[in-house]
Amino acid sequence: MRRFILLTLCCLLLPQLADAAQRTIKITKQYLNFPVSHRTDRARMTFTAKGTDDLSVVIRLAPGDADYWVFKDMTAYRGKTVTITYEGNADGLSKIYESDQPAGQEEMYREKNRPQFHFTTRRGWINDPNGLIFYDGEYHLFYQHNPYEREWENMHWGHAVSRDLVHWEELNDALYPDELGTMFSGSAVIDYENTSGFGSKKNPAMVVAYTASSANRQVQCIAYSLDRGRTFTKYEKNPVVDSKEKWNSVDTRDPRLFWYAPGRHWVMVLNERDGHSIYTSADLKEWTYQSHVTGFWECPELIELPVDGDKTHTKWVMYGASGTYMIGSFDGKRFTPEGGKYCYTTGSIYAAQTINNIPASDGRRIQIGWGRISHPDMPFNGMMLLPTELTLQTTKEGIRLVNRPVKEVETLCHPVKAWQNLTSDEANSQLKEFYSADRLRIRTTFKLSHATSAGFNLFGQRIIDYDMNGNTLNGRFYSPQDPTSMELTADIYVDRTSIEVFIDGGLYSYSMERRPDVNNKEGFHFWGNRIEVKSLEVFSVDSIWK
Repeated sequence: MRRFILLTLCCLLLPQLADAAQRTIKITKQYLNFPVSHRTDRARMTFTAKGTDDLSVVIRLAPGDADYWVFKDMTAYRGKTVTITYEGNADGLSKIYESDQPAGQEEMYREKNRPQFHFTTRRGWINDPNGLIFYDGEYHLFYQHNPYEREWENMHWGHAVSRDLVHWEELNDALYPDELGTMFSGSAVIDYENTSGFGSKKNPAMVVAYTASSANRQVQCIAYSLDRGRTFTKYEKNPVVDSKEKWNSVDTRDPRLFWYAPGRHWVMVLNERDGHSIYTSADLKEWTYQSHVTGFWECPELIELPVDGDKTHTKWVMYGASGTYMIGSFDGKRFTPEGGKYCYTTGSIYAAQTINNIPASDGRRIQIGWGRISHPDMPFNGMMLLPTELTLQTTKEGIRLVNRPVKEVETLCHPVKAWQNLTSDEANSQLKEFYSADRLRIRTTFKLSHATSAGFNLFGQRIIDYDMNGNTLNGRFYSPQDPTSMELTADIYVDRTSIEVFIDGGLYSYSMERRPDVNNKEGFHFWGNRIEVKSLEVFSVDSIWK
């Protein structure tokens, strides 16, 4: 029977193998460059080399002219012979070439629609931030990454590091697809007590938890690094959590790890079917289910924050990918909601995560979110929004989450001009010289008088649309802290392809793709019947790219 099964499998595979073409390359340089064309279909590409793991991905390998080029760092393969097998049009194989730099390196970060003060990957697609952690002087940003195309597929964990939260250096991908699936979202911790046994107290392991996703199964796995996140070893007994049978659902993903000091155990918050589950562990390997909170979807977060800066009065906040949140208490095993759901941010942001392991001397809770924003005609897609600090403040509605850019963003911004007490026409006239700016920051407070609605546009695109009568801001309910106030303050960050707006000190924030109307000539434009622009400041913003 075994021989019959093997013969049957061979017969089924023969047509596929016969259609596949191969090219063998002895690796002598750092990069392989691949031409990509969206006029051709995706096909399977496999890398095989003696002594190294195989990698299988799909790619639109261009048989003719390329729309753009992508690359793979081959440092780990240097000196070895690699066989590339491709199941699509074989003509593209001959166009793959070795180089000591990625194709297009000369123009990288200077492309027409490259954001200039937001992180983007050199090539390919990015989405959810993963494994945000501070360690040994570096902020680590891992993220969902398709290195082989500007659309979603082939999920790897990309990796970048920063020492100041604004300037980023992109490193090699950290996690690659394997036999359990592609690498979906997760988080990172530093195992200072060496509970896992992966490192030591002198050299603690950076441990990441991630979802391995295949066609009909999502399981939770861990990997560890002993070299500051530069390379990772996957745990040989993965997966550590497989909850499909318990929940009868494929949707079990995005593990969020943290150390719960009062109980001296690890916590994993996990998206499962209709909400967030909580698991606990003593060693990051063996996990016990504890509880479940319904009403959330994807990318869970659970954090403790002081109320109004008072460290003796704290609350826990649970949120999901959409940014809606609950406030409550947590005993190490169960989150008990006390208020919510509320909304603190909307727009292009999704799947935001906070940074683990920030020193107590800093004390901030810093968040980075994925900006679901495209960049026309570019060989990359998606971006990270500005890092922001989350706080809890007492408002007229109760305790609420406040979100504002971190102080490090200020180092990029330089005052250019400022005015006080202008009419809308006067303000619009003063802003004419900035029409051609591809990036800038505008901070303003305007007051409604004879108008029940007013706002601020950029070439016809409504950045602010405030209806005082209906208490809506860009279509969402918003009421200032003084219910009789007729003023609105906005801090606006305009990059080449995105706009982020923080209202009234971060009580509400939103982001959007920058989409000016090419037929509109009005540039920056306040509108509303006899409104008063009480203050208006314009800042230039440095590029974060060298």
